[in-house]
Amino acid sequence: MTVPILLESNIPELPLRARGKVRDVYSAGGNLLIVATDRISAFDCILPTGIPNKGRVLTQMSIFWFDLLKDVTPTHFLTASVSDYPPELHRHREQLEGRSMLVRRADMIEAECVARGYLSGSGWKEYRATGAICGIPLPPGLKESDRLPQPIFTPATKAQSGHDENIPFSEFEKIAGRALAETLRDLTLEIYSTASRYAESRGIILADTKFEFGHIGGRLVLADEVLTPDSSRFWPRDSYSPGGPQKSYDKQFVRDYLETLDWDKRPPAPPLPPEVAARTSEKYLEAYRVLTGRPL
Repeated sequence: MTVPILLESNIPELPLRARGKVRDVYSAGGNLLIVATDRISAFDCILPTGIPNKGRVLTQMSIFWFDLLKDVTPTHFLTASVSDYPPELHRHREQLEGRSMLVRRADMIEAECVARGYLSGSGWKEYRATGAICGIPLPPGLKESDRLPQPIFTPATKAQSGHDENIPFSEFEKIAGRALAETLRDLTLEIYSTASRYAESRGIILADTKFEFGHIGGRLVLADEVLTPDSSRFWPRDSYSPGGPQKSYDKQFVRDYLETLDWDKRPPAPPLPPEVAARTSEKYLEAYRVLTGRPL
């Protein structure tokens, strides 16, 4: 089902806390309302063209994983039913239905918790330069997209703009403290292991993913988006072939198109042709369908 593209939400009854690359976050009493728009970014620039259904895919996939992981970790998720939202929000149902979540407000830990099971992205670049990722030495001679001997925890700083930066565990300890850093490392790898096994059962390789955690009443919880095509690398298992980049359930169509343009990768970003936006939407919808076993 195609719904109208939403590039920016407008909920005047609530204070707007943040408008990120994709999500608009509002204060809702002691909770937060997170609205996933159809915005898409590439090369750290938000494009003027929205991707049909993208916000709904990101929201519904996060909800799916929150439920699947409920025995592994508590989360900040409360409800995605607009009928259960504060009454003043009901008139915004068209904006909110399917693409929003009411969550508990958490004191967030200012770092990304990244798990990698395969050698790709910034990890591949770092390995080629140093033979290690975040100070973790890896065997010599690995190829791009190779499976690692075992999953590794590679934290990163959270960038408000630009790229997150990989940091060694010793730096992560300075941010979180030693005991919490060790807990986050172990929990990140446990969640990755659980999610990877499930994804494998659906014919998908979870190459890497990033999580965010926070505290609610002193309790550690999983927050933000979880295991979506925006925060993870999902590869079809039947086409997996190490030695180069893999087919992926993400915005690769967008990147590939932008690389053909004479654009310096600085704002303002160019619009996307309708066919590129449509094919990207199809990839997001396919990722949801394959992973959950049901259409959006």
